Amino acid sequence: MGRKLFSRPFTQQEPIIQEAIDAAIDVLQSGRLHRYNSIGDELSEASLLEQEYASFQGSRYCLACASGGYAMSVSLKAAGLKSGEKVLTNMYTLAPVPGSISNAGGEPIFIEINENLVLDLEDLSRKVKSSNARFLLISHMRGHLVDMNKLMQIVEDNNLILIEDCAHTMGAKWQDKRSGNFGLAGCFSTQTYKHMNSGEGGLLTSDDAEFMARAIILSGSYMLYERHGAAPDKEVFKDIRLQTPNYSGRMDNLRAAILRPQLKSLEKNIKRWNERYQLVEKKLKKVVGIELPERSIEESYVGSSIQFRIPGITNDDAKAFLEVNKKHGVEIKWFGGDDPNGFTSNHKSWQYVEHQSLEVSDKILSSLFDLRLPLTFSLEDCSLLSEIIGECAEPFILKIK
Repeated sequence: MGRKLFSRPFTQQEPIIQEAIDAAIDVLQSGRLHRYNSIGDELSEASLLEQEYASFQGSRYCLACASGGYAMSVSLKAAGLKSGEKVLTNMYTLAPVPGSISNAGGEPIFIEINENLVLDLEDLSRKVKSSNARFLLISHMRGHLVDMNKLMQIVEDNNLILIEDCAHTMGAKWQDKRSGNFGLAGCFSTQTYKHMNSGEGGLLTSDDAEFMARAIILSGSYMLYERHGAAPDKEVFKDIRLQTPNYSGRMDNLRAAILRPQLKSLEKNIKRWNERYQLVEKKLKKVVGIELPERSIEESYVGSSIQFRIPGITNDDAKAFLEVNKKHGVEIKWFGGDDPNGFTSNHKSWQYVEHQSLEVSDKILSSLFDLRLPLTFSLEDCSLLSEIIGECAEPFILKIK
């Protein structure tokens, strides 16, 4: 191929908007960074964020916390997970998902995925029976939503407690229902590479009063739970406040102040991400030998990253494919490697979990590639990187044929 070069970094996010910078400066100048450092009936930045995100999400309650992983772990604890209890979850996910299960005292049971990168619902049905698990922590990995109608039928038929990892689906919907509103709880991340950026941070939503009261106490509220912006009535806390241990997993006012103005722009940014996703998707679909996951018309997604497969590629050629793209400035991740690399890993490197045979998913991951589509990329950038990927893939696809 020619000397096409892509020069933009894949980890560079857009600058924090000025309104958020000004709000952060106000918090810094006040000296009151701790969420409970408020005066009188004043609502802190963290409490206001909880109110505003609950309104956006369409949920009754919201807890601002330290990270998306913390939100998942505290959800499992607040939902009553017992030590050693099994928790069903995707095998295709990032390390904080099984990590949150382990940190909450649970044992991950991995469910196979299909070629559209979502849960294999037949495998889920089998493992619900064989494991006797009460919990399903579904990871909407890389923004792909399984058929939520079919999933909820399995959940209801088996009385599963559903917790959703929505780190990649903040703002997404199945039909007219937001991701995160299907189960007991929705867990969201505001880490730098997610849909709102506070460096680190998380949000937990629910409509269940007792669950949220336990989560708030677990997050380290002491006896200051009445200062939360989207919390249950204080009567709900009467016994829970004495029965539930406190941990420190709160979000501070500085991060909340940075996030609140960004929430106003989220819907606009979703459209911008999807423009980029759809452009890259259209171009990669033209390359014979590259396959992309199919998306349901019921799904309103957020295309902040894109995934594609080269079925039949060997592990050695997959590594070579990464390197040739890198030489042209395109940073691609591969989920088929046995050793973790950066943020990317799979179940083979999660050695704190008992080994599980996942041959179908392992085969899918061996040919699966992934790249971010930050909003710092223009549409022209997306067109160029698509061309580079297609041209880099051609010799490897020819070898398969």
